[in-house]
Amino acid sequence: MLRRWLSPRFCINVLRSPSVSLNPPLVRRGICSSSETLDPPRPLEEVGEDLEVHEPAAKLSIDRSGLYNPPEHSHERALGTELVKHLRDIIKFRGGPISVAEYMEEVLTNPKTGFYMNRDVFGAQGDFITSPEVSQMFGEIIGVWCMCLWEQMGQPEKVNLVELGPGRGTLMADLLRGTSKFEKFIKSLDIHLVECSPTLQKVQYSALKCAEGINGVYDDKRTISQLAGAPIYWHTTLDQVPSGLPTIIIAHEFYDALPVHQFQKGSRGWSEKMIDIAEAEDSAQRFQFVLSPIPTPATLLYLKKRCMWASKEELAKLDHIEVCPKAMELTHAIAKRIGSDGGGALIIDYGLNGVVSDSLQAIRKHKFVDIFDDPGSADLSAYVDFACIRHSAEEASEDVSVHGPMTQSQFLGLLGINFRVESLLQNCTDEQAESLRSGYWQLVGDGEAPFWEGPDDQTPIGMGTRYLATAIVNKKQGIPVPFQ
Repeated sequence: MLRRWLSPRFCINVLRSPSVSLNPPLVRRGICSSSETLDPPRPLEEVGEDLEVHEPAAKLSIDRSGLYNPPEHSHERALGTELVKHLRDIIKFRGGPISVAEYMEEVLTNPKTGFYMNRDVFGAQGDFITSPEVSQMFGEIIGVWCMCLWEQMGQPEKVNLVELGPGRGTLMADLLRGTSKFEKFIKSLDIHLVECSPTLQKVQYSALKCAEGINGVYDDKRTISQLAGAPIYWHTTLDQVPSGLPTIIIAHEFYDALPVHQFQKGSRGWSEKMIDIAEAEDSAQRFQFVLSPIPTPATLLYLKKRCMWASKEELAKLDHIEVCPKAMELTHAIAKRIGSDGGGALIIDYGLNGVVSDSLQAIRKHKFVDIFDDPGSADLSAYVDFACIRHSAEEASEDVSVHGPMTQSQFLGLLGINFRVESLLQNCTDEQAESLRSGYWQLVGDGEAPFWEGPDDQTPIGMGTRYLATAIVNKKQGIPVPFQ
C-alpha cells in the first residue's frame, strides 16, 4: 500500500532514519459538540423580523432570555488583570457587548497581554502539547508529504515552504532533519514562518539552529537554519510572504485558534452570542454571555453565507452555530496563491467535516477551564469547519482542487508511520520503546491506549480520529498523496 502512494524512493528512505524521540506522552484534546435534534431554524432572511427595535437610547438593552449558560466553573475568576481591564474598557467605550470573536482575538493576540504573545505555552511545562511535541515521527511524515508534493510539482528549483503558527519550531525542525539528505529538495527551499509572537519567534530561531550568515546563492546576509542550510524568514501574516514562487503551506493546529462568531437559535430566530460585563454578587465586574437583540453584521454576512453551504437537514439539528470569518479569509488567500503560483497546502486540525456547533474551549496547564477564568492565561480554541474550508477554497479559485478530509490516523498510516515506528523500535532502549509506542498511539490511536500499564492519569489518549487532514493543491499537479 505504501509503495502505491509513494513512488519516489527517497520518501521511503526518510522513514528509515534511526534517530529516536523521547518526548513525553501528552496531548491537546478537544471537546465534542452537542448534536441534539431540535426544531428547524427559521430562514435567515426572517431573522429579526419579529424583533421590536427601539430608537437608540443612552444604554443598550440586552436580551438575555433563552440564553444557554454553561455551568459555573469552580475556580474563582481573576477580575483585576490588565487584560480584564482592557476588555471592560472596550465594552464600556462601545456602550454594549463585544462579539465572541473580538474577545477571543484580544485574549490570544493582544500585543501586551495576549496568551501567545509573551511566553512559550507549548510542551509539558506549558498549557498543551501538539502532535510535533508528541513524537518526531509527525514532523518527519509531514516532510515526506512535502517532498512528494514537490515531486508532483516537477521538482522546481525554488519553492516557498511556509508554516503558519510554527509553535516552538518542532515540526519544521523534524521536517528539515528528516529531509536533510535530499540535497536537491533542501536547496530549493526558502522557509517562511508566519508567527505573530516575538517570544515564539525566538524559540523557533533556537530550535531551528539559526545563524546569521551568507547563503551561497545570495550576496546579502540571511538567517540560515544550520539543520539544512536553508534561508529562513519570519512574517506576522501570510500576505507578507513573497509571491511568485511555487508554495507549500503547512497549517497544523492553526485554524483552531482563529476567532469564531457564535450564534444561538431562540424563539425569534438566530441571534449572535455576545460578551458583556455583569455585576457579581460582591459588586465586582466580570463577563457573561448575552444575546444580541437585533441581527448583527456577522449574522447577516457570515451566518447567512455558512448556512447557504449547509443542507436543511444539517441545520435542523443545531441550535448553536460557530462561524470563523478569518478562516474563510485565510483559505481564500491560500487558494488564490496556490492557483496562481502553484503548490499546495496541508491543513491538519481537530474539527468536523460540517457545520460546527458550540465548541469554544479554554485550556490552561493541560486542563479545561471556563473561558472567562483569568483571560489571557488560557488557550482558547474551537473546532475547525473543514467543509467551510473546502467551499472557501473552491469559491476563491477555479485553479485549485480540495482533497479530504481524512483522519490523521489514515493520513499518517498511508504515508508510512507504521514503517517508521518499526524502524525506530529496532534501535532503542526499553524506556525509549515505551515512549515511542505511547507517541505512536497518541498520533494514530483512538481513545485510551489498551497497552498502558502506568498511572491512570498518564494514560496516552489517541487523537488519530479526532484530528482531520485536508489538502488544497493546484489542479495541474494532480491528486496529492495520500488522497488518491
